[in-house]
Amino acid sequence: MAGKDSGYLDMQLLRFTTAGSVDDGKSTLIGRLLYDSKAIFEDQMEAIERASVGKGEEEVNLALLTDGLRAEREQGITIDVAYRYFATPKRKFIIADTPGHIQYTRNMVTGASTANVAVILIDARNGVIEQTRRHSYIANLLQIPHIIVCVNKMDLVDYDQKAFESIKKDFTDNITKKLGLEDARFVPISAKNGDNVVDPSKNMDWYKGDTFLHLMETIEIKHDENLDDARFPVQYVIRPMRDEYHDFRGYAGKIASGIFKKGDKVKVLPSGIDSKIKNIFEYNEELSQAFPPQSVTIELEDDIDISRGDMITDQENMPRVGQEINLMVCWFNERKLVPRGKYAIKHTTNEVRAIVNSVNYKMDVNSLEQDDSDLTVGLNDIANITIKTAKPLFYDSYNKNRITGSLIFIDEATNETVAAGMII
Repeated sequence: MAGKDSGYLDMQLLRFTTAGSVDDGKSTLIGRLLYDSKAIFEDQMEAIERASVGKGEEEVNLALLTDGLRAEREQGITIDVAYRYFATPKRKFIIADTPGHIQYTRNMVTGASTANVAVILIDARNGVIEQTRRHSYIANLLQIPHIIVCVNKMDLVDYDQKAFESIKKDFTDNITKKLGLEDARFVPISAKNGDNVVDPSKNMDWYKGDTFLHLMETIEIKHDENLDDARFPVQYVIRPMRDEYHDFRGYAGKIASGIFKKGDKVKVLPSGIDSKIKNIFEYNEELSQAFPPQSVTIELEDDIDISRGDMITDQENMPRVGQEINLMVCWFNERKLVPRGKYAIKHTTNEVRAIVNSVNYKMDVNSLEQDDSDLTVGLNDIANITIKTAKPLFYDSYNKNRITGSLIFIDEATNETVAAGMII
């Protein structure tokens, strides 16, 4: 049993987000995936069968597997981000299931920010629509490395190859090329009937590619992490108050990127002082090296004044340091962005106040063009802005580093998170 457990712990974890318009079948796809890959228990299935009968449905509604809240089920809508965990013999998965309504763009940004793969559903009857472009743009903005386009409800177009090929061409010509997506793959499926979800479809023998699950199990993600730029935001300074560790001073946090090794020469920001790594600990275990997304404690050879919000980095390959920062923001709040307004900013483990210097343009997500005719930024808008922070931040561009390149805005009056930002 111990061997089995350690095998599970060592399995690679893939995070994916699902996006699509309302009723494109996201919940049914995840339900089918869990059911056909034997990732749910018999009693769960029985409960869903009972719920389906209670709603007067002729067939088992697999969408009920992910629509966890009873109120949602009764209203027939899915709200907010639901996280699901499951595993196959090849990989562990975390699913962020985000609703498709236009007003829930903020949920997609939240659910997708750490994803390796974005799964975009398209209804085979409707083809590429405004929501498809919106979701694809957000997936690209968030630098999700891999996109799988599931053309769903193929059973409702008689499993027609031409319908699938037409949608694939439209997406490729008008989204993949326009946004410069590097890895977009297409699978024709019927989530309701299970075609090409876990098992190959007998109804679409013209499709020679992988099933959805096989793609998810085999897509290459080990190069998705940035292992070049060593970035360690300090979250907590550890000073044990026990005699045996009298002189110990460790810096705890989560590695944002890069590989840290014992003996490495490092620089501490903002002081700019150089030192060397004396030890790396994970819980009580000493490590010779550590990499993202490990949470570790680093001990340095020199006694340096370091506090939360400081950063330990490579001496050669440094982040940018600055106060005037240009970024894309996705606005989350009903209260509009206030030009010249002051906001609290959280960036890695750092907190700082900032002022919005300018709104430069908004993105028209339908045409994928920049629009500078209307610069008011409200709920679900995506805009390019410039801010000035009260003290310097140590940052990278978001396309280089999704952790040191992202930040959130907090309204100081209400303490609400009002926006997420991606540094350009």
